[in-house]
Formats: sequence, C-alpha cells, structure tokens
Amino acid sequence: MENNERRRWLGEAMSQYGESLLRMCYSYLGDRSLAEDAVQETFLKAWKGFGRFRGESSERTWLMRIAINTCRDIRRGAWFRHIDRSVSLDQLSDLEVSFDMRDDAVTKAVMKLRPRLREAVLLRWYQGLSAEETAQALGISRSTAYERLNRAQAILKRELEEWYDEI
Repeated sequence: MENNERRRWLGEAMSQYGESLLRMCYSYLGDRSLAEDAVQETFLKAWKGFGRFRGESSERTWLMRIAINTCRDIRRGAWFRHIDRSVSLDQLSDLEVSFDMRDDAVTKAVMKLRPRLREAVLLRWYQGLSAEETAQALGISRSTAYERLNRAQAILKRELEEWYDEI
C-alpha cells in the first residue's frame, strides 16, 4: 500500500473506529489518559503492521484485537499496578449523559471479572461485536468465546442479584 493510501486508510479508520476503541480501552483500563494512549498505540501498531493484515476478520475486529493486547501490556506494567485509578462514574467530568448509581454497580462488577472474562464481555456486550468477532479479536475459538461469556454472565448474575431486585 502506498503512503498516501495508507494515510487515507488511517484517517478513515480513526474516524470510524476511534471512539469505540477509546470506550473499550477506557472500560479495560479505567483511566481516560491511559485509554487515549492505548488508542494511539493501537493505531500506530496498525499503521506499522498493515501489510500483515490478512483480511481474515474485519478491520474493526483486527483493531480491537490490537487494542486489547495493548491494554494487556499497559496493565502488566509496574506503574499500572501501583497507582490507584479507581473512580466512580459520577466523578468523571466529561460524561454527556446522567446515570443512575446502579450503573456504577454494573461497571464495577464487570471490572472485577477475571481479565479473560472481562475482555469477552467488553467486546461482546459493550462493543457489540458478534460472538465470532469476539473470538477473532481474542484469538480464541467461538466455543471458547461462548464459554467465557456464559461464565461471565453467571458471575454477573450472582453479583448483581440484589441490584436487579432494586430495579
């Protein structure tokens, strides 16, 4: 791909997928600045590796996979483990919509899931990827994706049982 074509592709990809990548990275990392860094790193890696994209999945799925791996790398870093990034939804300054405090319970329950389960939930239910796309983004089989989603759903159901009763 020629440099001009690649630039055009990058601009289109950033416009089309940037916001959903940012939401996914924020959900994964819990920090807006880190999420923005992860998205930038995702697009940089995609730019560099575009020649290796084989088209076996959609561009969105490919970018989500790069983003998840980037978020994993960030979470493994020593700095991430020693900083308290916990913040409730009502403390975020740039939320455009109001929310009920119960929304915070769902977010916290999802973020407490083991990483493999949390990744599947974020991609399937927060990003709206199909189970097949979720499996591709995570580099796992579709049956494994379904297994993780079912396990996560069972855990969340138990965790949020009281929350459901309040609705």
